Amino acid sequence: MKALYVTSAETFSGKSALCIGVGLRLRKDGHSAGYMKPVNVNCEVIDGVPFDDDVNFAKRVFEMKEPFETLCPVALTPAKKEQQLRGPEVNYAPKLLEAFNKLGESYDVLVLEGGRSLREGYIAGLSPKKVVDLLGAKPLMVAKWDEDLMVDRIMTAQWLFGDSLIGTVINGVPRPQLDHVQDTVVPFLQRHGINVFGVVRKEQLLAAPSVRELAEGLGAELLCANACFDELVEHFLVGAMGAESALSYFRRKPNKAVITGGDRTDIMLAALETSTRCLVLTGNLYPAAHVLNRADELCVPVLLTKLDTLAAIEIIEGYFNRSRFQQPQKIERFSSLLDEYFDYAALYDALGMS
Repeated sequence: MKALYVTSAETFSGKSALCIGVGLRLRKDGHSAGYMKPVNVNCEVIDGVPFDDDVNFAKRVFEMKEPFETLCPVALTPAKKEQQLRGPEVNYAPKLLEAFNKLGESYDVLVLEGGRSLREGYIAGLSPKKVVDLLGAKPLMVAKWDEDLMVDRIMTAQWLFGDSLIGTVINGVPRPQLDHVQDTVVPFLQRHGINVFGVVRKEQLLAAPSVRELAEGLGAELLCANACFDELVEHFLVGAMGAESALSYFRRKPNKAVITGGDRTDIMLAALETSTRCLVLTGNLYPAAHVLNRADELCVPVLLTKLDTLAAIEIIEGYFNRSRFQQPQKIERFSSLLDEYFDYAALYDALGMS
C-alpha cells in the first residue's frame, strides 16, 4: 500500500482540500484510495464521543464504511490530553499502526491528512516526522501563498522530513503573482532540491463562507429561506448609503452578503434586486413583512443579529479566507483547479505508482 502524507505549516492552507481533491482523482484513475487522519491532538467531543469535522466529511465523500476510530486512531480529547500531561503517558504508536494496517487491507493508497502545523503531535509522541517514518508515508507540503514566509515554511518542511519529502504545492496564489511564483520562486525551490507539483491560483469561491457559517458566527436568527442556508458568500457589502445610489453600489459584487440595519427597508429591497446571497440585519431590528416575503421568494436568507454593524463586519471579515471546505461546490471547483495546475503524473511517479 502507498501512503501520501499531506502536511502544512499553518491552518487554512488548503490541506483538507488537497486530500479530498487528490483522493478523488486517484479513484477516478482507477485506484482504491482511502483517507486517514493519523493524529488529532485537539479533538472535539460531541455527545460524549470524539468528533473531527474533516474526518467525517472525508468519510462521506469517499463513502468509507470504517468507523471513526480507524480513520482517526489517535484522537486526543481534552481528557486524554490532560492524562498525557499528568501521566502515565500512553504510547499511541501501536494503535496508529494497527489502524493503518487495517485500512491497508481495503485500499491500495491512503491519503493521510496531517495536523494543523508541523509542530503538532509531539504531546502524543507522534510528531509529523515520526508518523511519516512509522507508516512509511511520503510527505507532501501544502504552502499557502505568503510573500514573506512561504519559502521559509517550505524549506522548514524539507529540513524536518529530509529526503522523504517528495515536494510541495503552492496554493492560493493571486493572479498577479502567478508569473513571479512560476518564474522565480519555483526555480529557487528546485535549486534547493524541492519539487513543486503545482502552483494553484487563488479562487474566490474557495475562500467563501456559507450563509450558515456566518449565521453561527454572528449568533444570528434565520428569518426565512432555509433552503438556501448553505449557499456560499463570496463578498460582503455594507448598506449605509442613500437609497438613490444603493442599486448601482450593490451591482458591483455578485454572490454577496449585505449588512444593514433592520429599519433600512429601501436598502434591503435594492440589495434583493442584485446578486445577493443573504441579508444581515444588525441591531436586532426586525424587518418589514414585505421584505421577508420578497427575500423568501428569491431564496435569500435574512439573518437577524443583536450585534451592531461594526461588530458584525469584524466577525464576517474573519470568515473570509478561513472558511471550511465542506461544500460540494468547493470540491468541484478545487478539483478542476488541480486538474489544471497540479502535476499528477509527477506525483504518481514520486509515489511509485503507475
